[in-house]
Amino acid sequence: MRRRNDDGSAMTPLPVIGVWYQSLTGDHFEIVATDENEATIEIQYFDGTVEEIEASNWVDFVDEEIEPPEDWSGSMDMAREDFGPEFEDFLYEDWQNPLDMMDRL
Repeated sequence: MRRRNDDGSAMTPLPVIGVWYQSLTGDHFEIVATDENEATIEIQYFDGTVEEIEASNWVDFVDEEIEPPEDWSGSMDMAREDFGPEFEDFLYEDWQNPLDMMDRL
């Protein structure tokens, strides 16, 4: 949801590299670069498509800042079953800490 200016109008979030946003058309994208000299913003959509937009168009392009997607596979062109072992199957308690082996040396 957009924050509001003092006059009650919607405040457009500033582009920040690494932050995810939703466009006015509903597309989700991440800021991957900005170029102050060229006055451009480079964005990458969830599917991996990269686009460069004019900084002056930012206000008319972005709707709101959003949380990053939990499923990072969009730009990888991979199906969920191609990830390998289910990450949820591995519990933190099952991980071995290499420092635990120090006293055995």
